[in-house]
Amino acid sequence: MPQILAIDQGTTSSRAILFSRDLTPITTAQAEFPQHYPASGWVEHDPADLWATTLSTVKTVLSRTDPARVACIGITNQRETTLIWNRETGQPIARAIVWQDRRTAPICDALRPHEALITARTGLLLDPYFSGTKVKYLLDNTPGARAAAEAGKLAFGTVDTYLIWKLTGGEVHATDATNAARTLLFNIKTNQWDAEICALLNVPLSLLPEVKDSAAEFGHTDPALFGRPIPIRGVAGDQQAATVGQACFQPGMMKSTYGTGCFALLNTGPDMVPSKNRLLTTIAYRLNSETTYALEGSIFIAGAVVQWLRDGLKIIHHAAETQPLAEAADPAQDLILVPAFTGLGAPYWRPDCRGAVYGLTRNSGPAELARAALESVGFQTRDLLEAMRADWGAAADGVLRVDGGMAASDWTMQFLADILGAPVDRPQVTETTALGAAYLAGLQSGICPEPAIFAQDWALQRRFQPQMPQATRAAKYQRWGRAVQATLLV
Repeated sequence: MPQILAIDQGTTSSRAILFSRDLTPITTAQAEFPQHYPASGWVEHDPADLWATTLSTVKTVLSRTDPARVACIGITNQRETTLIWNRETGQPIARAIVWQDRRTAPICDALRPHEALITARTGLLLDPYFSGTKVKYLLDNTPGARAAAEAGKLAFGTVDTYLIWKLTGGEVHATDATNAARTLLFNIKTNQWDAEICALLNVPLSLLPEVKDSAAEFGHTDPALFGRPIPIRGVAGDQQAATVGQACFQPGMMKSTYGTGCFALLNTGPDMVPSKNRLLTTIAYRLNSETTYALEGSIFIAGAVVQWLRDGLKIIHHAAETQPLAEAADPAQDLILVPAFTGLGAPYWRPDCRGAVYGLTRNSGPAELARAALESVGFQTRDLLEAMRADWGAAADGVLRVDGGMAASDWTMQFLADILGAPVDRPQVTETTALGAAYLAGLQSGICPEPAIFAQDWALQRRFQPQMPQATRAAKYQRWGRAVQATLLV
């Protein structure tokens, strides 16, 4: 029976997951890697770490099976993180600039007169989050890079592109439509790199990869890596892969993934819906050259707020400790934590904003801070869904499918249902990002069924129904809104 290997390269770790033909997880390996913060608001990864951890986890997983049974590879990745490397040597010209990095805010400000044009074509807003301004920064601030790029000697890629390059021994320079759509350089109407926007950012077209469907032929791995060539047949950015893994194939279906950040996507079908509420219009997936669009809201800090409790404040040793702490918090205290550690994402888009805590008393302690941290994820999610409701209509009032690490917390998911006033569905397979990548590769290989049939196999693990009184919900959300507005004024 054939097996499918999924590579899930994330912000803090790389994972490899082996799936059976029916997309049941068989075995997994995971490796964390260092984060680099060379200046305030700057976040970098060493490309060697991204590659080494990917390679080691894949080899670990393959050591637990017969490699001859692995029919194909699917790749999903942290989006927007930007790498540039030499085409001849394969050497990166600098560390990767991570999606969380805010250093290109001045470049974005200089481009404001062109924001309407850029948004109309890319569906994105001018924010340091996206890859385009990071590319410009690297070319302008790395000695010799600009001249080398103009001579066609350099290659740009998001993490998927870099891994494809490395896995194929430098034979393939390609990405998929979902990752291309996050660069600020890709016209999601025409499904082509936008020459005018590239010119505005002074990005040579020769730097850019070929753009393929999410299920397509992305080359074969170098036989020297795993003993035999394995075809790479599925690629999608992590949030789009999770959308596929959650089987959100019908317009109006929503999912929210809780990892380092939180990302909610609403399927809008073949219609590219411009947002009037500062959401992103993006590509959900592209299959058989047909594009399905989505509205997306991005929260920069979700699981990262728990990491802050652990690594910054050192009030917990493990993420699992937050739930019992939140349950033990003093109900008479109502702390509000606005976790704008790297700015606020949708629908505010304020890269200059920083975090704040409101409502502190002499009795406030670890339990109250833990509860406020978990509640901040629910509040931010509601901000996104309120914006989606305004852009899309009543369909956004429906069930929210959730996944990612924080989805395992019953307390957090119950609060999410309570503050949304809507059901929250947690699937049996919560690793939906890797599942989506595996499905895309299996679909291209003829192993997995068409989307409609795949959707029938989606299985519910638990539904969280809202239990909070409406008056309490309204009062808590109103207080959150006041806290955000106060934070924006600082």
